[in-house]
Amino acid sequence: MIQEKENTLDKILNAAKQEFLKKGFLKASLRNIVKNAGVTTGAFYRYYDSKEALFGALVGEQAAYVLDLFNHTVDDFEKLPGNEQTEQMIDTSRFYLEKILDYIYENYDAFKLLITCAEGTTYADFIHQLVVREVDSTYTYIETLASMGHKVEPLNKNLIHIIASGLFSGIFEAIVHDMPKDEALEYLSQFHRFYSAGWAELLDVKF
Repeated sequence: MIQEKENTLDKILNAAKQEFLKKGFLKASLRNIVKNAGVTTGAFYRYYDSKEALFGALVGEQAAYVLDLFNHTVDDFEKLPGNEQTEQMIDTSRFYLEKILDYIYENYDAFKLLITCAEGTTYADFIHQLVVREVDSTYTYIETLASMGHKVEPLNKNLIHIIASGLFSGIFEAIVHDMPKDEALEYLSQFHRFYSAGWAELLDVKF
């Protein structure tokens, strides 16, 4: 009985993944998913109460992992003394990028769904959640610099948000463009250098 239940669930999830990848969440047909899984509608509703709940089963764990890892990385970073934050900025951000890249490529289909197919679900704001935390942490770092007597030129009120949006949208372009992992590693390394140099210039610090 347990094996039969697992087989049915696997069939539903596999059919759903293919339907969502092909059409996106909004255009995906629950009828097609059920048909392609070879199960009845009644059987489907024993596992999930909606199409969005089904989508969440495919991406929820992965989205939570990346968000939690980023929040914990930022939390630990902000506990450091100000001078150590500046000294460790490059290594900390590189560590995060490399770790999430490994995780993304271990869960590639989930992130393809999350980044390219989530419109119409609560997961559509996944990147925005990362951006919001990045913006907050940037302001916190600027305040830390100021408390150390470092003068930072006034920045346009929209600039930090736009830079953060570009950063995280850019990271996941590796998924949008289906880059092989080796290419993505090279791309993100260069991307990271570009952003680090830009912030060093704006904040007049040496990372």
